[in-house]
Amino acid sequence: MAWRKLGTIMAAPRQPPVRECDLRGFKYLRKLPPLLERLHAVGTGRDKAANRQLFFDQYTALLLLYFFNPILTSLRGLQQATKLAKVQKLLGVRRTSLGSLSEATGVFAATHLQRIVQELATEATPLYQGREAEALQGLTAVDGSILPALPHMAWALWMDDHHRAAKLHLQFDVLKGVPVDATITPGASSEPDQLRAMLQAGRLSVIDRGYAGYQLYRDILDAGSSFVGRVKDNTVFTVAEERPLTAAAQAAGVVRDVVIAKLGTDHHKDYLRRPVRLVIVRRTRRDGTVEELWLLTDRLDLPAELVALAYCYRWTIELFFRWFKCILGCRHLLAEDANGVAIQVYVALIASLLIVLWTGRKPTRRTWEMLQFYLSGWASLDEVESHLATLKTDDA
Repeated sequence: MAWRKLGTIMAAPRQPPVRECDLRGFKYLRKLPPLLERLHAVGTGRDKAANRQLFFDQYTALLLLYFFNPILTSLRGLQQATKLAKVQKLLGVRRTSLGSLSEATGVFAATHLQRIVQELATEATPLYQGREAEALQGLTAVDGSILPALPHMAWALWMDDHHRAAKLHLQFDVLKGVPVDATITPGASSEPDQLRAMLQAGRLSVIDRGYAGYQLYRDILDAGSSFVGRVKDNTVFTVAEERPLTAAAQAAGVVRDVVIAKLGTDHHKDYLRRPVRLVIVRRTRRDGTVEELWLLTDRLDLPAELVALAYCYRWTIELFFRWFKCILGCRHLLAEDANGVAIQVYVALIASLLIVLWTGRKPTRRTWEMLQFYLSGWASLDEVESHLATLKTDDA
């Protein structure tokens, strides 16, 4: 039975207001205005009276403040932050109503943030060096991840009316440890179609069986890229050459290395129209069972052990999804419309990219916790920088 006092139900305690002394970490946010200034005019075309007070660059900066400061946990918290002189001075934002923040997702187009993600990714430098990194240059893990949505978000088609979701389709540069491109769609959208729409030259895409398709492989090649993709272990092919296995290949679990003249039977269309290669890798799973990975690639030049390694690196995108949703906090959606969700996701990707550019490392729980300690006032800037210096020493 609910606790009653004087005939009324006791209300839940309200969250304390956001205070200026609770917000720190502005040193990092000072670099944002030059990055975001291109967004200032976005969405102002219909502002005939010239009385708009919240602009896209300011809204984006507020969302970055949300991700970088643990004090802010909701859209209402952001609204309270706009009342603070320190926030207004740094971000150039005025005191903003909750209605204006909610309206923003219908005014500003998320695709402008997608281009910033792509540009920041080019600024990141490789975290790995050496022969293997040189051979696997451009290695890009590709996958999708579900972001649960509310049942009344009708656009987020997924399983049924009671199970709605958005889906993040991500391309992740393995050697740089950063996202390089992304799209956000309803949960039921096709992952191969989204990859096809994002194809760019110079990448070595590593993809799982969900992307298996001869036409998609052809599209990747036509875009000037390469692929390492897992196919079913009953795939039919015509052998052109059996390659001998080196000691390094055998140590990596490779049991067969075959150049294929044609995929499919004689009755199938030759989609690829060029020789490709099948590398079969045998590995023992955690439960003790043995499985074979059939890896198809157009890279005839790669040693077989590096083909196996490239596919092993696909796991890095799963680790990033875990960081993105569980640590960075993108399970909680601030908006309910499709464009608003896309804005939040792109800003979260920008936050992840900024961490890599600031620290020279992939974002990890330990580094993020240290930043959180600093942003909460528990750690000094010197202690943060000492932590980062220790990480660099460990790498050396």
